[in-house]
Amino acid sequence: MIHKAKDLSPEQKVAIESLLGRRVLEEEAVSVRAIEPPALSDSRRQEIVDSLKHYFAEVDASRKHVSAEEAEETITDASKCTRPHYAPHQ
Repeated sequence: MIHKAKDLSPEQKVAIESLLGRRVLEEEAVSVRAIEPPALSDSRRQEIVDSLKHYFAEVDASRKHVSAEEAEETITDASKCTRPHYAPHQ
């Protein structure tokens, strides 16, 4: 079901904004859907974890080395691009 943001109760609007991580504009429409995640066996889950660890180890091995400050600045800049009201935790 789709709802117009202007028709949401204040409580509903707060809950949705909390999930989205941003303000919901009056002219927006909102749809919420619950899905059941696929069942994964413990062995399949471990395969996925191992695969991701291997992938990120390869990425880390080939990346340019930068200072912690440069890395943090890059992450902050990317966060600001995707979340206009982002403020880093200090």
